[in-house]
Amino acid sequence: MRYITAGESHGPQLTAIIEGLPAGLPLTTEDINIELARRQTGYGRGGRMKIEKDQVQILSGVRHGKTIGAPVTLVVENRDWKNWTTIMAAEDVSEEAKAVRKVTRPRPGHADLVGGMKYHHRDLRNVLERSSARETTMRVAIGAVAKKLLSELGVIVAGHVTVLGGIKATIPDGMSIQEIKERSEASEIRVVDPTVEEEIKALIDATKKKGDTIGGVVEVIIGGVPAGLGSYVQWDKKLDAKLAQAIVSINAFKGVEFGVGFEAGNLPGSLVMDEIQWSEADGYTRKNDNLGGFEGGMTNGEAIVIKGVMKPIPTLYKPLQTIDIETKEPYKASVERSDSTAVPAASVVAENVAATVLATAFLEKFGSDSFDELKAAVAAYREYLKNY
Repeated sequence: MRYITAGESHGPQLTAIIEGLPAGLPLTTEDINIELARRQTGYGRGGRMKIEKDQVQILSGVRHGKTIGAPVTLVVENRDWKNWTTIMAAEDVSEEAKAVRKVTRPRPGHADLVGGMKYHHRDLRNVLERSSARETTMRVAIGAVAKKLLSELGVIVAGHVTVLGGIKATIPDGMSIQEIKERSEASEIRVVDPTVEEEIKALIDATKKKGDTIGGVVEVIIGGVPAGLGSYVQWDKKLDAKLAQAIVSINAFKGVEFGVGFEAGNLPGSLVMDEIQWSEADGYTRKNDNLGGFEGGMTNGEAIVIKGVMKPIPTLYKPLQTIDIETKEPYKASVERSDSTAVPAASVVAENVAATVLATAFLEKFGSDSFDELKAAVAAYREYLKNY
């Protein structure tokens, strides 16, 4: 499965084309709209979420509620486009019109300046329109399709916030992936620890009053994944490496870890490696999941556990110092609509980009033209693993 996205933050629409889906996968607009709505929630979101109520249109590749094996085209319209028709017009406009909302003062921490230098743009709006996190709308839409496929194969995906603005939320011992999913969904900030919810909300409110932003850490847990997805034979076949790339590709994400992650550097091997056990009912399992479900770039049958760290959003309502690229004079950076934090929403994005990579891994291993063939192949493989 492969995909491409297109569209600008204030353009008429966002588009995605997905290729490689088997025929016969049940899929409706509601499957996708649920995920799009989740992305737009979360305490601390800004004014853009009040304007855009994202709804997908499926323009190809699906007929009568099922994929047909052809490329699937997804479109989400930008409702704010009506206010930007001249500013973002595809056709040429007057110099006076071009000067409206022109950006020449790059924001520290954003793609503005480097993108302008790379592509020879003198109006940095050409950069920020595509580098905006609005692009993740379509990656969530694609992830919704991937999640649908995974759920039909017995895989569950949950995401939640573990740290926001330095405040840590813990997972109670023994909580199942389904419980994590339900608790996160019930929380405005997507934490499973209710004892820190009000403290985090208060921090978000205080940050907003200061015109500042805060970041955090999100975790994605995926259960029901069989051993053997990915490969050790080449560097670019390792599935954990593909997931790491996907997570870090999310706007403002600066790091990723699996299982105990960087803490493994502080522990002896005896406390890091997951001891192997076997039972007639379950086959091979591990006593722990310190390695986050991976060994040698392959899934080992335990839950995949991925953490990603998101830096604070670089658009500040009390902007930082920058340089105007036209005059070379020091100025305060440009201000676009922004959130005080988007970490809760980022956990939804992380779920969906991880689901996309994992669905692709299933399709690579069990390549099938029809979804019935895919389900049968996965079921047979699961049975094989039990008896290995």
